[in-house]
Amino acid sequence: MSLGKVAITGGYGFLGWHTACRLRALHGVEPVRLGREDFRDPETLHASLEGVDTVIHIAGVNRAESDELVEQGNVALAQAMATAVTTIGRPVDVVFANSVQAQVDNAYGRGKARAATIVGDAVRAAGGHFADLRLPNLFGEHGRPGYNSFVATFAHEVVAGRRPTVSDDREIPLLHAQDAAEALIAAVGSSASQVVEAEHIGIGEVLSLFQEFHALYAERGEVPDISTPMRRNLFNTYRAAAFPEMWPIRPQVHADNRGDLFETIRAHGGTGMAFMSTTLPGQKRGEHYHLHKIERFFVVKGEAEIELRRLMHDEVVTFRLSGEQPSFVDMPALWVHNIRNVGDTELVTMFWADQLLDQADPDQFPETIAQEETA
Repeated sequence: MSLGKVAITGGYGFLGWHTACRLRALHGVEPVRLGREDFRDPETLHASLEGVDTVIHIAGVNRAESDELVEQGNVALAQAMATAVTTIGRPVDVVFANSVQAQVDNAYGRGKARAATIVGDAVRAAGGHFADLRLPNLFGEHGRPGYNSFVATFAHEVVAGRRPTVSDDREIPLLHAQDAAEALIAAVGSSASQVVEAEHIGIGEVLSLFQEFHALYAERGEVPDISTPMRRNLFNTYRAAAFPEMWPIRPQVHADNRGDLFETIRAHGGTGMAFMSTTLPGQKRGEHYHLHKIERFFVVKGEAEIELRRLMHDEVVTFRLSGEQPSFVDMPALWVHNIRNVGDTELVTMFWADQLLDQADPDQFPETIAQEETA
């Protein structure tokens, strides 16, 4: 599938970031990411869309000071997009990240429903394809607590050691942001109009899972049961909320006259594989990121520096680990990472991943730490 030049409105938000990451990883596409400033006036938006073949329209208003501002905010964004499509004067395909709330008579739902009509009419009039995907409740790595979803709020509260409560427990449809991004990208060039399916799970069950993860992972670094996609995705959401403050973790070392013994991994469910490496002084390994994989770097001997950078961000997080005090760091999903031998002797590292290596689908995408490219 040829996507051409892609723009994402709301490209710096939660779903926009996940979609941009997926386009880079799986399609080799660097999208044009549009934020609020690009909607300041029609000329700015038109200039931002110069040469674009496809727009994934995610920008929206979820919360505001009044219901009227929520409804009208979504309509205003749609009108701006419709004007831009008309002004471009050639066919542009648009995929609209709508909401299942568009079928509900509330301010947000009415705004999203009206937005779909406005943008769809303009796109079809210009000869382009318009896909209307109604998304359920989304969750995933780096959601904003108190804003994106209750899942992000629960994750941050549990990581902080607090005990949130559930006042209205019920089952709701939940979809991981990477699955939503996959659906949006797959709809490019089509005229799809559909509700994206999701897994139903209880609100209380989500909280219980986070508490289960925390009890095993926070103190000892034990990996919980991640044998289902929902468990894995919720665990990665929890890990994102815990990073980087939780790291590194130093397991208990049992020493006697024979030497030292310590646990490197204890997993409670799902697949997994471990492997070892030696790295010469000054050399490094890694320089890649994963969409879902859980990966542990455990320094057994020598001196190491681990660098991590969240995809499409500049700040680098650095950890120094030593075999003198065996310790490990788990790589969060969607963070570029490497490990370098910064000592004078051989570095011995144990690696563990929750996925068995599949050469045809390794969930591993090369990218360097940006600061090294300009050093």
